[in-house]
Amino acid sequence: MFKKSLPKKIITSLIGLLIVMFLVAVGVIAYNTQPKLQKRVNLFLAGDKDYQTKIASLLAEVETVKSTDQIKRNDQLEAEIKNIQITYMVALSLYERVLDLKIKQPKNPDLDTLFAASLKYLSDRNYTSGSATLAKLDKQIQEIESKLAQTTTQGTTLTVIATPNNSPPGSGYSRQSVQSDLGTFVVDLIAADLNSNKVIIDTASDGDCSNDCPVMPLASYASRSGAWAGINGSFFCPSEYPSCAGKTNSFDTLLMNKNKTYFNSANNVYSTVPVAIFWAGSARFVGQSLEWGRDAGVDAVIANYPLLVAGDNIVYSGSSNAKFNAKGARGFIASKGGTAYIGFVYNANMSDSAHVLKTLGMNNALNLDEGGSTALWVNGGYRTGPGRNIPNAVLFVKR
Repeated sequence: MFKKSLPKKIITSLIGLLIVMFLVAVGVIAYNTQPKLQKRVNLFLAGDKDYQTKIASLLAEVETVKSTDQIKRNDQLEAEIKNIQITYMVALSLYERVLDLKIKQPKNPDLDTLFAASLKYLSDRNYTSGSATLAKLDKQIQEIESKLAQTTTQGTTLTVIATPNNSPPGSGYSRQSVQSDLGTFVVDLIAADLNSNKVIIDTASDGDCSNDCPVMPLASYASRSGAWAGINGSFFCPSEYPSCAGKTNSFDTLLMNKNKTYFNSANNVYSTVPVAIFWAGSARFVGQSLEWGRDAGVDAVIANYPLLVAGDNIVYSGSSNAKFNAKGARGFIASKGGTAYIGFVYNANMSDSAHVLKTLGMNNALNLDEGGSTALWVNGGYRTGPGRNIPNAVLFVKR
């Protein structure tokens, strides 16, 4: 077949014409209600050969249309709606933090007053004053959280033990100071040899529950399961949180309870959450729940986040989550060799917790729930807590 190249001048003209036709089509579709712009389009179609001038003129006309009052009003409305949404989400988050504080310190009149004032401003659509009041509330919450982070849930001051001990116990309970590269922290540790002990997960519900789920105190789980130690389990949606309406006391992450029942197997939204698995003599921590099948031959399966240590190395790299960056009691479940550990790192943020657990020589460590749910139970009594009632708990029982 014979082929003949088109002259360069014609190619250039065609390219220019295609550009103009594309821009004209965009202009006609998006702004065909604008007669002034339509007039410009008609001039272009009349055959003006100065393509650069046409393109510049069309773009300028589009900007003129965009700057009309109606467009500006729509943009301003959209911006206002966005600001309202952000302000109310901040208010909701702070309110839930106040609720967590009330479990540890029931009387906080200043916080109640500030929150009520912020709601008044927001209801009056005074978002500037509302935001300023919420910022003041946030500061006071941080100050109280910082003070509480230095005390036990029984209200006594956490005294840093003079001589740090960076070796975890081989069995049983220990409270010790651990000197990490980020500082010295008080840590509660409970160790269980997996050859003579089982890790089990007990749940208040017999199966998946999406709303109004049953909950119990940690001590009740320990008592009915014959456990000698236990800790609060996965993140869940407390009934007192406004954001939890319609899903109260539910949790979303993978879990296998002591009856070999798997929870949330079909919840693909949380299938990338890390998971810890325990059986006789061994533990395995997997980066994503989707990598784990539904093996009922193991003793326990619990997913939560974030993963702090994996393969002897710190894997937590920080977060924009304000709760993760605040100081508080950080719960964990971990393993070192054939021993499982549960406990809390006190007055720590999430990064502090990861570094402390690495210092203790943990092979793997997974964060557990905290805040108002903080509870640790051993040998018939609470070491910290009891915290709020919870939908599941991690327990140590004898084999």
